[in-house]
Amino acid sequence: MADTFAYVGNADSNNISVFRLDPATGEMTPVQTAAFIGVEKPGSSTPLALTPDHRVLIAGVRSQPYVAVSFAIDPKTGMLKHIGNGPLADSMAYVSTDRSGKFLFSASYGGNKIAVNPIGDDGVVGAPAQVIPTGLNAHAILPDAANRFVYATNLGSDQVLSFVFDAKTGALTANDPPSIKVPEKSGPRHFVFHPNGKFVYLVHELNGDVAVFNYDAKGGVWQEVQRTSALPAGFTGKPWAADLHLSPDGRFLYASERTTNTIAAFKVDAASGKLTTIGSVDTEKQPRGFNIDPSGKYLAAVGELSDGMTVYGIDQGTGALTRLKSYPVGKKPNWVEIVELK
Repeated sequence: MADTFAYVGNADSNNISVFRLDPATGEMTPVQTAAFIGVEKPGSSTPLALTPDHRVLIAGVRSQPYVAVSFAIDPKTGMLKHIGNGPLADSMAYVSTDRSGKFLFSASYGGNKIAVNPIGDDGVVGAPAQVIPTGLNAHAILPDAANRFVYATNLGSDQVLSFVFDAKTGALTANDPPSIKVPEKSGPRHFVFHPNGKFVYLVHELNGDVAVFNYDAKGGVWQEVQRTSALPAGFTGKPWAADLHLSPDGRFLYASERTTNTIAAFKVDAASGKLTTIGSVDTEKQPRGFNIDPSGKYLAAVGELSDGMTVYGIDQGTGALTRLKSYPVGKKPNWVEIVELK
């Protein structure tokens, strides 16, 4: 037996909303509201990261003192139990772990830096072991599937930094080449690797573009093969794209756009990785974060200005989204993690 749980980071409530997801219907049932222990001021966002073994959820708090809050996940109930806090190098917009769960990566938008912290056997984050200055506005940081390379977007410098990762020590060193350039003033923000390891998808905040790259796992090199848009047809205004996620089987890609409060859907060509636009749906107000459940049947999106979460069914044939139901969450929700616990 397995249960699926959703975790929503609420920046202005200083807490995490926990829901159980019914795999048959998509219905969300509130389970818990977990408070941040030792944190008083609200943060501007609450990035979340699950350890690969799904035993620990780590939240980055963006108000001083900057800390990573670790929660143990009860495998039966999905409930969170605070186990400790560790220091972060700055206000971090994004946190993720390496593939072993031994190191925490973080990216600071305002501090123009990335950092690596060790994660103890108890799941608590240790002091920063490495802090690296970056270009302007480091925004997201992730390892590749092989845990050999780590990448960090620099939204204000229109580049993605490329690092060789030592999985034993946690050390990052510049790759050759050290960066992937993208068009000027496009604002590279969040990115995801295709589950087959051959493609990378990158959403650009400032022009709404979604770019497709071939991924060379041997050298860690990205090569752009397509550029399309997350903006709805007929859009006029200032783009403000936010998040993107692939369905677990890699057949569909979704991206959120905050000016229009929409989520765009794309079909992924299995051979080339290229995208075909399916269409957009209206969603919560200012959809900074969303995610897809491990079955690939449901998508949950939260709105920073609506304090709500909407769940959509994903058509398994076409990838189209159908709105199912909305739920209240905490104040200024902006991050969603969904996990199946066995």
